[in-house]
Amino acid sequence: MKYSIFLIFSIVFFLYSVFFILYPSDVFAQEDFIDDLDTTQKSQSTERELSDSLKRLIDLKSSQLQTLQEQKMVLEKNLQEVSESNSSLAKELRTIDYNINQLNLSIKGNKLTLEKLSLEIDSLRNDIKTTQESLKNKKESVAKLFVELQQKDRENTLTLFLRSKSLAEGLNEARTIAIFNQTLSQNIGQLQSLQFQLSKQLDEEERKKTNKETEKTNLINRQYIVQDQKEEKKKILVVTKNQEKIYQEELEELVKKQQDIADEIEKIDFELRSKIDPTILPPKTPGILGLPIMDGRISQVYGKTAFARYGYKGKFHNGIDFAMPIGTPIFAAEKGIVEMVDDQDKYRGCNRGAYGKYIVIRHENNLMTLYAHLSRYVVKKDDKVERGSLIGYVGKTGYATGPHLHLTVYAGPTFYMGVSRTCGPMPYGGDLNPAQYLDL
Repeated sequence: MKYSIFLIFSIVFFLYSVFFILYPSDVFAQEDFIDDLDTTQKSQSTERELSDSLKRLIDLKSSQLQTLQEQKMVLEKNLQEVSESNSSLAKELRTIDYNINQLNLSIKGNKLTLEKLSLEIDSLRNDIKTTQESLKNKKESVAKLFVELQQKDRENTLTLFLRSKSLAEGLNEARTIAIFNQTLSQNIGQLQSLQFQLSKQLDEEERKKTNKETEKTNLINRQYIVQDQKEEKKKILVVTKNQEKIYQEELEELVKKQQDIADEIEKIDFELRSKIDPTILPPKTPGILGLPIMDGRISQVYGKTAFARYGYKGKFHNGIDFAMPIGTPIFAAEKGIVEMVDDQDKYRGCNRGAYGKYIVIRHENNLMTLYAHLSRYVVKKDDKVERGSLIGYVGKTGYATGPHLHLTVYAGPTFYMGVSRTCGPMPYGGDLNPAQYLDL
């Protein structure tokens, strides 16, 4: 009797295996879920049309932004040509006009980017809705399969065959259980994939929302910078009475003033360099400080360069310069506390003579950073900032021949805020080569 039962089970198992090979499981699975697929496809068709419409609008905004970028490049080339010409009132006024035009293009770019981001967020929300519906349907499918399997798994395979009225009925029952198991496994895999997809979509939506807030901030601040540039133009015209002779006389006085201020700064900084203790500073490793400008182009390096000998009155450049259009965002190189924020151009004897609008940040690693010639700052003294926080925008305030960011890195223990004879509060310190700490 025992051997007869074993023989029957062996025959059943063999027939079941043959049946499994002859009829692929996905055919059975499709039959079970064909109604659900029809309903889902109708819903997805409408959502696909909306998604395609949003994509076309996004592509249009991308094309408009590309055209805008090309216009900005032409303007930058024209500005470069003007900056290489001799100093004159006409050159000064043209430069300001170019800066205003450049800012207006950037503002237009902010608006287009905001529209594009809004469309991308709408598109993502549509995708998220679709994924959430698919996720819901998949969970329901998995739940149904679990219930049916629980009911069928109460009996083992041998009992199932013994209670069946015929061998064919037993094979069908066994086959159904196998299909349910395989379909359940597939559905669980698809469920996990949908959950991962939804997580990525939600993260992307959050990132685009953050980018949208950044664009809004840049738009507002650039509008302020445009007004400042217009005021600067008015000021020049008032002082010079639109006469080249008066402009040249003012320029001659400015050159003398710049020389005096540069000598004052260099004398103190030179002494403080000798007091730097390298043992209490972080290692000279790229990445210790983050780049303050995205895609920044270094126009002047640190030290006694050829340009510094005639371009800088102190004959020593205590930092590095990033030549970028006016209104370009500036970011904190490392987390820290804002030590000082000031505008030296507001001091009568210092207008266009030193750092202009500047920010100093004290970091936890015994370094300090100075960001100079800004068009606008968006932090204040004692603010806590994180690495990469927006702190201001590129300008050409103070002693600057064109829009750029001047970055100085000080050894923190040597730094102090002094008082200049003509410029009010003045940052002094033992300066270091920023290139040793930046990942350039």
